Formats: sequence, C-alpha cells, structure tokens
Amino acid sequence: MTTVDPNFSDSAAREARRARLFTRINAADKWFQVLGLSWVTPALKAAAGDNPRAQMKDLWRLLGVPLLAIAGFLLLWGTLAPQVQTSLGAVPGPAAVWEEAVNLHADAGAKAAKREKFEAMVAKRNQKFIDAGQPEKVKDIAYTGAPSYYEQIWTSIKTVFFGFFVGTVVAIPLGIMAGLSPTANAALNPLIQIFKPVSPLAWLPIVTMIVSAVYVTNDGLFAKSFLISAITVTLCSIWPTIINTALGVASIDKDLVNVSKVLKMNTYTKITKLVLPSALPLIFTGLRLSLGVGWMVLIAAEMLAQNPGLGKFVWDEFQNGSSQSLAKIMVAVFTIGIIGFLLDRVMFALQSLFTFSNQR
Repeated sequence: MTTVDPNFSDSAAREARRARLFTRINAADKWFQVLGLSWVTPALKAAAGDNPRAQMKDLWRLLGVPLLAIAGFLLLWGTLAPQVQTSLGAVPGPAAVWEEAVNLHADAGAKAAKREKFEAMVAKRNQKFIDAGQPEKVKDIAYTGAPSYYEQIWTSIKTVFFGFFVGTVVAIPLGIMAGLSPTANAALNPLIQIFKPVSPLAWLPIVTMIVSAVYVTNDGLFAKSFLISAITVTLCSIWPTIINTALGVASIDKDLVNVSKVLKMNTYTKITKLVLPSALPLIFTGLRLSLGVGWMVLIAAEMLAQNPGLGKFVWDEFQNGSSQSLAKIMVAVFTIGIIGFLLDRVMFALQSLFTFSNQR
C-alpha cells in the first residue's frame, strides 16, 4: 500500500516559487553590477533563505568593507584637516565641505527662481507688445545672470559628451582600418604614439587659435568656449578607442575571416556582420577609457577656455580666495569624481546591452 504525502504538492509549489525567485535575483544581478550595487544580490538571497551565513559574508565584503573604508577616510580627513594650514586658512573638514554643498544647492534654487522671474517678465513684456499690435518690438532677451552650480555641471556633461561623440565618430573607423589593414596600422601607429601622450594644456592654445580664426562669431550654434573645450576633449580622448578598436578587429578569429572570404562578403557586410560584433567588447573598453580620459581633460580645458562648467567654477573659486573657496573647490572635486563614476557606469550599461563581456 502506498502512502501519499498530503503536503507534497504544497512543498513542490514552494520549491518552484523559490526557484523562480532565485532565477529573478540572478537575472537582476547583472544590472546590480552595472549600477555598482552588487551588494544587493547577497542581501536579497539572504532574505530569501539561500545560505544566509555565506550571503552575509559576501554582503560584508561588498558593502560593509567599503562603508568601513569610507568611514575611516572621513575620520582621518576630519582629524588631519584642521592641522594643515593654507593661505586661506585650515583645510576644511567633511562638515565644512558638506555645509558648502548645502549652500550651493540653496544658491542654485535661488538663481533658478531669479531666472524664472526674469523670463516671466520678458514674456509679459513681449505679450504686451503683441496685444498692442506691435510685434516688431518683441525681443528674445537672453538671461545674463551667473549660472548656478547645477547649470555648470550640466554644461560640463554636455561638453564632454559632445567631444566624446566627435571622437568616437573619428576613432572607430580609424581603428577598424588599422585592424583590417597592416598598411593602415603601420601608417597610423606612429601618429598615435606621438600624439597620445600630449597634454590637453598643449592642445588648448592650438585649438583656441584655430577656433578663434574659423569661428568668428558667438552667435552660432555653439559658443567659442564650448567648442574649444569639446575639441580639446576629442583630441585627448580618441586614442584609447582607436587602439582598442584596432586590437579588437585584429583579434577576430581567422576562421571567421576565412568564412567571409568563402561567402564573398563585400566590405560593408564584412564590417557590419562580422567585424563589429566580434570586436564590440574591446571597442566598448576603449570607449569607457576614452570617456574617462575626456572627463579628466575637460576640467583643465574649461579652466583655461573659461567655458562655464565645473572647471571654470574651480578656477573662479581659486581666484576668489574667500574663506569658503577651498571648501567649494573640494565640493567640486567630489562632484567630478562621482560624475566620472556615473559616466563609467553608463558606458558599462551600454556594453552589457550590446556585448557578452563580463568585465566589471
């Protein structure tokens, strides 16, 4: 006689639900890695009952240790900062820097309100002339007030992406040429080795003179200072993309190349169907490096080109020399670092979407 366990179906259903839950957690882990939130996976698995002791060990490594390191850094900073004297007084500690960050946020809100008030007044003025039947007196009056901290951040982000986009459009075709053709590689390699180490401070005067000679008006689509900064970013950031693209293309499996010859693929089909899909992981590695280099270069370029971004903010505070200037500069330093991390995560997200690379 066979005894049927009345709870068997319930147990099977629970196990099936648990398996589905872990499948979802493992699928989400890829995006937690992209967002820099890899510690969320062991936390979810521990909450779901999957070997809590091992998961807590991973959670400590991925979250506890970094938080402890940050706390140690803040403690060391707060202890040593008052002992270091500068021409503007003692180096500000974490509390002083945080206070200036709060002040910059409040100042940005006040400037935004002031700008909205100005734009409302201009709109009211123009509407008055329209109602009076005098449309010829309608004017688009630009706001000339100082930009807020957030506007300066946005200016820097726009500039780096513009320069990075131009650099990508130039670098990927050159990298493909160098990877496919030994002759093209021999021609490009010396130029890459010569220009790759050149500092943005050396490029900037050349770019400034060229842009000033060619772009004789500030009424165009872009301001001169914007173009100078963006082109400098392009010139300094294209090299990692060229090098990694060439390496990725040259590393394609020879069997695949032979298959393309058997199938008599034309050049366009070979590049789009074979070369790019195979080389994408290394291309994205180059793009990530290029964007990081471009972001570092941008700050120096904005300082000297006076493009109203984070670089100019740092330079203005340095020239200002007030008692709060050093703390504001340190706020900018942390802002630059955090944005640089986020830009890298954006590129890593795109890499995860289009490739099968497991790079972190």
